[in-house]
Amino acid sequence: MLRTLCRTGGALLQQTQRTVPRLWVTPAQQRWASTLPMNTVVLFVPQQEAWVVERMGRFHRILEPGLNFLIPILDRIRFVQSLKEIVIDVPEQSAVSLDNVTLQIDGVLYLRILDPFKASYGVEDPEYAVTQLAQTTMRSELGKLTLDKVFRERESLNSNIVHSINQASDEWGIRCLRYEIKDIHVPPRVKESMQMQVEAERKKRATVLESEGTREAAINVAEGSKQAQILASEGQKAEQINKAAGEAQAVLAKAEAKAKAIRMLSEALTEQNGSAAASLSVAEQYVSAFSNLAKESNTILLPSNTGDISGMVTQAMTIYNTLAKTSPKVEAEVAKDKSEELVNQSTAPQ
Repeated sequence: MLRTLCRTGGALLQQTQRTVPRLWVTPAQQRWASTLPMNTVVLFVPQQEAWVVERMGRFHRILEPGLNFLIPILDRIRFVQSLKEIVIDVPEQSAVSLDNVTLQIDGVLYLRILDPFKASYGVEDPEYAVTQLAQTTMRSELGKLTLDKVFRERESLNSNIVHSINQASDEWGIRCLRYEIKDIHVPPRVKESMQMQVEAERKKRATVLESEGTREAAINVAEGSKQAQILASEGQKAEQINKAAGEAQAVLAKAEAKAKAIRMLSEALTEQNGSAAASLSVAEQYVSAFSNLAKESNTILLPSNTGDISGMVTQAMTIYNTLAKTSPKVEAEVAKDKSEELVNQSTAPQ
């Protein structure tokens, strides 16, 4: 009797499982839906799977991996959910960017079931719902960007799609881990214009680089000319300084030689027959100067007594003697003034 009852219950369970609608089943679940485990009282649930059990048509519990026991006929395994990461191909679809360019774009969606209860009873077809949500979110996000930004901001676009999917799929017990855009196809005319834009940008960069090279070359030439002029001016300055120093040294040497000659002359004049020697020197200079008058200029001014050489020498010696007599008087007066100043300073009241 018990054996007959078990066989009847098993047959009814298999018939019920075969008549279960397949609209809610995902591709991963379809592999399990055709072979849903039978209630054999003792069940072994594989790792990373969750078996949803109904008792008399109502949710009862979720079987954990390992050994589990069920009541025949009353308990039924209704859903088998995989807890592994699921990869879903998002079909190619058309979207319009902000600058009215139609794009053909597809992607890959990575998700995982976190709550088997919500995934089983929260939505009719989880995979279809998430796929449609990803497509609509992708279209809305692409409508906010221009064509150029779509290629540059693919990472931010993927993160925005994941954020939008997670906000809606939280009630379904599903967590979207990441979304990746696989291919973006643009119309042929837009592709040609993009290629022309790339070529124009490359030509622009080449022109800019060439102009920058020309500018750098001109700057280098100008800097070289500037440095050459600075060095030349410094060389001229050093030359002038050296020349001035040489002239100054020459003037000092001449002055020292002349002073030495004057001292020697003065010492010679104080000696015996010094006046005769001075008269001889004056006579020689007079004759030399008179002989060179016609060589210097065509105009000659001659004194009235050009032939009276002795008179000219006598006159020169008279002037010299007068100056020689006046110079000791001047020195005596200067010494007298200095002595008076010293006396006045010593007698001043303290």
